[in-house]
Amino acid sequence: MPKTLAIIKPDAVKKNVIGKIITRIEDEGFKIAAMRQMRLSADEAKAFYIVHKAKPFFQGLSAFMSSGPIVVLMLERDDAITRWRDVMGATDPAKAAPGTLRHSFGFDIERNAVHGSDAAETAEWELNFFFKS
Repeated sequence: MPKTLAIIKPDAVKKNVIGKIITRIEDEGFKIAAMRQMRLSADEAKAFYIVHKAKPFFQGLSAFMSSGPIVVLMLERDDAITRWRDVMGATDPAKAAPGTLRHSFGFDIERNAVHGSDAAETAEWELNFFFKS
C-alpha cells in the first residue's frame, strides 16, 4: 500500500486542531499506520529540512518546527502522496483552495498547519526519519 508522511505542525497543535485534522485524514480514506506526538530539537529540525539548507527560509523553518510539539503520521491509501497533497492545499494558505487543511488552519507560508511528502523517494526518506523500522 502506498505511504506518505504527514506532520501536524506546531501552529496547528497550539491551535488545538489535531483532532479535526485527524478526522479529515480518516474521512479522506487514509489509514493511519503509525502516529506519534513529539518535539523536534533544533538539530533534528535542521536535519529533517536539510534539503532546504541553502534557501533563505531554512533557519526560520527549522526554528519554527522545533518551537513546539508536532504530530507525525504514516498514512496509507491508494495514491497517498498526491491525495494528501490535495487535502493539504497550496503551501501558502492564502492561495490554498477553500476546504483544504492549509486554507482552514494555516496562518502563512511557513506556519501552514501541515506537511506532506512531495514524491515517493521523499516519502521513503521522511518516513524513515520518524519511523525507523
